[in-house]
Parts: sequence; C-alpha cells; structure tokens
Amino acid sequence: MRKPDITAYALSVATGMVLWFAAMASSGKREPWDDPSYWSVVYPAAIIVSGLLGFFFSNRSWRWPLALFCGQFLALTIRAGELGNLWPLGLLLFLVMSVPGIAVAKLGGWLNGKISPHQP
Repeated sequence: MRKPDITAYALSVATGMVLWFAAMASSGKREPWDDPSYWSVVYPAAIIVSGLLGFFFSNRSWRWPLALFCGQFLALTIRAGELGNLWPLGLLLFLVMSVPGIAVAKLGGWLNGKISPHQP
C-alpha cells in the first residue's frame, strides 16, 4: 500500500471517530444520529471532509468516505463496548450514508485533476 493511501485511510478513520465522539459529547446521546445536530452539523461536515480527502488524495477517492463512516461505526462500537445484535443494520446504514460522500470525494478528485498542472 502506498504511503499516501495509508495517510488518507488514517485521516479518514480518525476524522470519522472524532466527529462521532464530538457529536456524542455535544448531544449527550449515546448514539449521536438520534440528535438533529448530527444531521445538520456532523453529517454535512463528514461530507465536506470526504470532498477534501478526495481532492488531496484523488487516487480512488471513493475509499475515503467509506473509511470515514467505518471510523464512525468503530467509534459507535467502542462506546457501546460491544457490537450488539443490530450491528449489520448499523453498518449498512453507514454504507448508505457514505454514498453522498463518495460522490463529493469523486468531485474533489476531479477538481484536483482540473486545477493541478499537467506535466508533459
């Protein structure tokens, strides 16, 4: 695995975890997505971060939102202390939630290709 990929994966997972724990702390809820602030602040922030990661790490940029939302799933699991019997449903929800992030990350990668100077 290339070093930039490792960096992007680490940033994605860490950002997802930080966003989840920050939302949990600010909302006071065990699962922040139960609070409207998750959907109005944290989720849009995750999508924006996905675009930035796609811009700066444009090689197969679809991976970064998936890793970011896996980081949120990991934070959810760490906080709960167990997977629970609904974990497949939670993981599926995070997968669906990552779809807009994938689109924005691809857009970020495309913008990088348009802005970056092409070498002969």
